[in-house]
Amino acid sequence: MSSKYVLVSRFPLKNAFSEKAFTSLKSNENVRYYSCEENGVNELLELRAFNDIKEIAWVESEMESMFHRFSDVLSADIRRELLKFVESPIDNKKNLPESTYIQLRHVEVPAHNYQQYRQWRDETIFNVVRDNKDKIESFEAFHSLISGVPGVMFISSFNGDKAAYKEAFTNARYQEIIQQAGDNFITGGNDGLYTRIYRACCC
Repeated sequence: MSSKYVLVSRFPLKNAFSEKAFTSLKSNENVRYYSCEENGVNELLELRAFNDIKEIAWVESEMESMFHRFSDVLSADIRRELLKFVESPIDNKKNLPESTYIQLRHVEVPAHNYQQYRQWRDETIFNVVRDNKDKIESFEAFHSLISGVPGVMFISSFNGDKAAYKEAFTNARYQEIIQQAGDNFITGGNDGLYTRIYRACCC
């Protein structure tokens, strides 16, 4: 499995991402940076790995300074959420993904249906993932511990062609799964379900 906790930080940008503005940032084993690949979304993403929640205090000053260091390029405040690892149909052997791309897949599930949802996703979503392990490097399920947009977060990592990767999550089989989820396991309005693809940067 990956690290026990992942801190997700989103840096909303005034303009399209440029590595020139972030030359001081370097990805490593415990911190990875990504630029958003979605049209119209100017965002830098940071993932930080922790195996003990107390470790966050060790980088508090560094994280706090980012708001000021990058104030010229930020369009709003940095948004952060802390995720806790739950399970994985395709394990990541590293603390964080080291692939070219990652996809964040978020869903908010009603509390009273959560255990039923866990069983359902193992028989549906996770089977799709297992059947496409030739296209997916890792696929891990987390749950928000601290978040303004709470819920389940999948972190999927992949290399190669984005269209080939996305096909497994857009075909008729998966659309039926989404329909089942919408009928039984999704809450939270428009924020309750979303996906975003990011490309590794600041290497």
